[in-house]
Amino acid sequence: MTPHILPTLLLPALLLAACARNTPDPLPDPPLSPAHAACREEARSAPDVNQAARELNAMNLENRRRVAHEMRVAETSAYRACLRRNGLGGTGGVEAPRAP
Repeated sequence: MTPHILPTLLLPALLLAACARNTPDPLPDPPLSPAHAACREEARSAPDVNQAARELNAMNLENRRRVAHEMRVAETSAYRACLRRNGLGGTGGVEAPRAP
């Protein structure tokens, strides 16, 4: 092989090797305590979550995205409210950014 062809052949292999990732799998979530599990279940059936679910129109993609976001926000709020009521510390300390 000529010296000019060798770098041309090695460049794609080098680029592919640089882009490859070998990250470990994330650790599983620790099991919830009974109090946390009860709050999670209460949050899933909260009135605000059910109200948002009633507004779902499965044929409208934008509506599905909006309702899914509203349900996540309502469930998280209900979960954290339950934790506060029961004297349990919530995870994190920063409110998630709100969509405009």
